[in-house]
Amino acid sequence: MKLLAGNSNRSLAQAIADHLDMPLTKAQVKRFADNEVFAMIEENVRGEDVFVIQSTSYPANDNLMELLICIDALVRASARRITAVMPYFGYARQDRKTGGRTPISAKLVANMITRAGADRVLTMDLHAGQIQGFFDIPTDNLVATPVLAQDIKDRYTRGNLMIVSPDVGGVVRARSLAERLNVDLAIVDKRRPRAGESEVMNIIGDVSGRECILFDDIVDSGGTLVNAAKALIAAGATEVSAYISHGVLSGPAVQRVTDGPLKELVITDSIEQPHEVLSCSKIRTVPVAPLIGEAIRRIANEESVSKLFD
Repeated sequence: MKLLAGNSNRSLAQAIADHLDMPLTKAQVKRFADNEVFAMIEENVRGEDVFVIQSTSYPANDNLMELLICIDALVRASARRITAVMPYFGYARQDRKTGGRTPISAKLVANMITRAGADRVLTMDLHAGQIQGFFDIPTDNLVATPVLAQDIKDRYTRGNLMIVSPDVGGVVRARSLAERLNVDLAIVDKRRPRAGESEVMNIIGDVSGRECILFDDIVDSGGTLVNAAKALIAAGATEVSAYISHGVLSGPAVQRVTDGPLKELVITDSIEQPHEVLSCSKIRTVPVAPLIGEAIRRIANEESVSKLFD
């Protein structure tokens, strides 16, 4: 088995390598003067089971091209099996046609990864489960719920706790966490007037006097989370925190979290964060290297991955 890291999240790749007690494969993944991506594998990978660790987060197009070129380099170096390990799968929110003459970009990206030569995909908390079906190769979709649930157990008393889905589409995800913690569930019902904006309408469930935890897969600009937190406080919640799998945190997100009513925003390290995020006192990161590393070990040994979540 070999581990190859792109440049999107070197710290997570190193943590996965440390968990598996093995070194990262020596390779050059760099840019030419005109910003073209170049990759060269500096070790023999012929006949090896290679895992390429690369989140397609910002800059999404550059990181995606790095992944595709690394896969192509491994194919031409006669690797036996290539697994694209994508802790965060970019373009996942474009999983359906939202209007006339619009793309399904998640399917396009899946086709590109498959055609590049990947034999398998390992990712975490896809925005929509049906994206697994966009790939014509085996796809494992890990869930960060057990990792985040353990963090909640370590920090909260569950007697007064309530898990809240920030929208109707995330109810299944939030219910899974609520059942794991054996606590109540509430839902924020909102209407989105246009892309990038959200308007909270009402709260389904009695949150009065409760400690609320918003649970979702992606926080991007932070508008939905902050509006939901304001609505929960207005409905009588004593405090509101948020646990999110992928901290995209673009634009004014950090400022919104800092200035807003959220007590704390907890994210995983699926996306490498800039100093602005790491230095924010309200944002905390939970590591997922043990989860991804164990999944890689199980795939390499032809063991069950689903048993990780039993």
